Amino acid sequence: MDSVVEAETPGCGSSSYQDALSIVRSLTPDKTDIGFRQHIISFMMKALKVCDIKLEDIDKLPIIHITGTKGKGSTSAFCESILRNSGYKTGFFSSPSMVKYNERFRINGQPLSDEDFCTYFFDVYNKIEPLKDMLDREMSAFFLFFTTMAFTVFIKEKVDVLVMEVGIGGQNDCTNVIRSPVVCGVTSLGLEHTDKLGNTIEKIAWHKAGIFKKGVPALTVSQPPEADAVLLERSQEIGAPLYHVIAPLYRVPTLHEFCATGQQIRLGIEGNVLFVNAGLALQLCRVFVNRTSKGQYK
Repeated sequence: MDSVVEAETPGCGSSSYQDALSIVRSLTPDKTDIGFRQHIISFMMKALKVCDIKLEDIDKLPIIHITGTKGKGSTSAFCESILRNSGYKTGFFSSPSMVKYNERFRINGQPLSDEDFCTYFFDVYNKIEPLKDMLDREMSAFFLFFTTMAFTVFIKEKVDVLVMEVGIGGQNDCTNVIRSPVVCGVTSLGLEHTDKLGNTIEKIAWHKAGIFKKGVPALTVSQPPEADAVLLERSQEIGAPLYHVIAPLYRVPTLHEFCATGQQIRLGIEGNVLFVNAGLALQLCRVFVNRTSKGQYK
């Protein structure tokens, strides 16, 4: 569960908004046991069904799907900013929230208003709540609920592109109901969530590569050799194709490497590692624009 500081805000009325926050805080945290996580996709399918969302509806969303250990948030944010400033109507689903849960759902860079948050929240909650008996007689896991809400929001808002950040791992993540993204990205990998993903970099890389889809370009940055080997193997097994190079996995340069000699570029966020993430974001957007504009998508 996120440790979010929620400010008192007017709108939707404030009592309805506070009711929504109370329900959010009552949702059970994402469960750590392997048995639950192995069935998360089937749970998501049931949640989507009661919310009248078909996989075909999600297929129609032009999605950039991003996973990783470090940098997936900044990489996703860079992608959203690049495409928004290129004239696209953007949707952005991210985690965790810092101040308000609304931040998870952004349209054209702006979090949902309190009114819209309430509308979408209760629409989804009232449909999913009866499923609590299926999930050990408790309300659905925290991230499962918000992922279902995200698909509801972005389908109804008819965004031109949805940048969707994975919650945990990839293979058994709620977002992995996505069947045909435009492009997938993997940021830097390391040990994390070992209770859920395994205690080696190879096991973690295996889970991260679970978002790869047949026929969909997979882009990544420089990785530890053990992770690289697993990503490459899984991309070959799944059939995630190469994009303009002779390998199933495209290793992208940093933003520095795109610059002319002596050219200085400043990012909105400080830190050398951000140039790695920005380089990945730039290439993800490039592939996205090429595939969608040339009719290669769908």
